[in-house]
Amino acid sequence: MAKGKKATAFFCQNCGYESAKWMGQCPGCKEWNTFVEEPVISTKTGMGGAAKSEGRQREKAHTLSEISMKEEEKLLTRMEELDRVLGGGIVPGSMTLVGGDPGIGKSTLLLQVCRELSADGHKVLYISGEESLKQIKIRANRMGKFSESLFLLCETNLTLIEATIKEMEPEVVIIDSIQTMYNENVSAAPGSVSQVRESTGVLMQLAKGFGISIFIVGHVTKEGTVAGPRVLEHMVDTVLYFEGDRHASYRILRGVKNRFGSTNEIGVFEMRQNGLEEVKNPSEYMLNGKPEGASGSIVACSMEGTRPILIEIQALVCPTNFGFPRRQATGTDFNRVNLLMAVLEKRLCLQMSNCDAYVNIAGGMKITEPAIDLGMAMAIVSSFKNRAIDEKTIAFGEIGLSGEVRAVNMAEQRILEAKKLGFTTCILPAVCLDQLADQIRDQIKDQIKDQQKFTSDGMKLIGVKSVQDAIDLI
Repeated sequence: MAKGKKATAFFCQNCGYESAKWMGQCPGCKEWNTFVEEPVISTKTGMGGAAKSEGRQREKAHTLSEISMKEEEKLLTRMEELDRVLGGGIVPGSMTLVGGDPGIGKSTLLLQVCRELSADGHKVLYISGEESLKQIKIRANRMGKFSESLFLLCETNLTLIEATIKEMEPEVVIIDSIQTMYNENVSAAPGSVSQVRESTGVLMQLAKGFGISIFIVGHVTKEGTVAGPRVLEHMVDTVLYFEGDRHASYRILRGVKNRFGSTNEIGVFEMRQNGLEEVKNPSEYMLNGKPEGASGSIVACSMEGTRPILIEIQALVCPTNFGFPRRQATGTDFNRVNLLMAVLEKRLCLQMSNCDAYVNIAGGMKITEPAIDLGMAMAIVSSFKNRAIDEKTIAFGEIGLSGEVRAVNMAEQRILEAKKLGFTTCILPAVCLDQLADQIRDQIKDQIKDQQKFTSDGMKLIGVKSVQDAIDLI
């Protein structure tokens, strides 16, 4: 090696795999063309790397019975949507990664969290590497009054940030964003694989060592994943993604990793002039503007964690002008739409091979749960036959390749949500109907005339065993 030349290595931008030479495919994550060349970090100077062993006492191993267990009190942000996604609040000593597209509202959400926490007397430190103090002040003035327990710092040097955190000892720290932070001991540009990994390692040591809850903001790539090494998501306790169109007013906060709660919960917010406001009933919003008496439209129910959300499924099937029909899906899986259309053609003998088909989930949400299969199939056939479905009808169920309608979970919660919004008829899998009938059979035994159809609390429940049974109801 030439004198004075720094040692370099190749790192995978996706998983952080290290190699002495460039490779086309990463042996760790099997991704192609993800290796970048960066300086090698010395273990003596790398703050986020292996811990130094000098002067440390050997840790004693313990049995499970020797470990005392007590419930840690979580910090409530007074934002019910966020608290539910976090698993009931902020766990002391936890580390949370918040990702999302530029301009989606990540900084606004976390600044509101700072306002609510500081109002309750918690000491909060907001560290920004992207905005000046005046820019943060302008945004804060639109949100309202802030407590004196909130402190602001504009800094990107991680050594100075670490010293400030140790001196102030705040309860919650916000890092906006991790891609702007740099470690002096790492000779790489801010935002690189080495810098992001080492900076996160330092912050993790602060969080676990001092019991500080740290939120870090991460930018996303064009593929929708957090920029930097994938190991970043493995290091933190919770990963939240802020989704939605920045030109629209509604945002969805989705938990994709959570060591303290469910990973299926979502929170719905609306962007307004004074910040983000919670949407307590997203089902009502999703159904706003639903057409009356139009074919190709039906309401289905999807479960997001423990919350049932009613969505409108729209389908448009029309003869094609080209030799190859066009298929398009918005808000759901494109391949799932093709699969359902193949089932309808095979099992119901519907000739749709010469028709264009468009399926849309109204409201801007992305739904992948198989429980909306029955709703999509009924909407496609409704548009194909140009027959409108009753506006007060809701349908849910998974469809198999044989055309059977399979059971879905939490059927009772879906029915109760539909009833609350004024729906009178529910088409659901016959298996789910049998389970519900067993629970309430003693209450409605005089009303049951048909094993696959009865009325409960003013809601007409119709069980279907196959997609043919559901289409016959149109």
